[in-house]
Amino acid sequence: MTGPASDRASDPASDRTSDQTFAERSEALRDRYRTTLGAVPAAVEDRLRLAQDFGRLPTEEAFTALRHLVLADNPLGSRVQQLVHFGQLLSLGRTDPARIHARGALHAGAGIADLIGVAETALITSGTPAYALGIEIIVELLEHEREQG
Repeated sequence: MTGPASDRASDPASDRTSDQTFAERSEALRDRYRTTLGAVPAAVEDRLRLAQDFGRLPTEEAFTALRHLVLADNPLGSRVQQLVHFGQLLSLGRTDPARIHARGALHAGAGIADLIGVAETALITSGTPAYALGIEIIVELLEHEREQG
C-alpha cells in the first residue's frame, strides 16, 4: 500500500483522530483565521487537507497557537499588525498573502488611506515593484467594494 493512508498506517506517532474530532479541531483553527482576517485563506485550507491526509493536525494547531500568541498578545494591536504584514508582504513581492492581509487590515479597522500609506512606505523601502503591487491590491479592494454596493 502506498500514499497518504499507508504513510499514516506505518507511522505509529501520527495523530489518529476520528473524522468528527478532526472536523471539530480544524474548525476551531478556521475560527481563529476568521477572527483575525475575516475569512479562511485558501493556503490554510490546503494545509488542513494535508494535515488530515497525513495525520499532522498537531503541527497546524501548534502553528496557529503560536501565530495567535504573537499576533494577539502584541503591543501593536491587530490593525497595525495587519498593516505591517501587508507592507512586509509587498516588500517580498508576495501578491496573494499581501491581498489577504490588506483585507485583514480593513477587517481590523484600517482604512484605504492606511493601505495607501503602507504602499507609499513600501516605495521608499522596497522600490517601485512593491509600491505598484500595493496600489494594484488597493484598486482591487476598491473595485470589489463598489461591486458589493
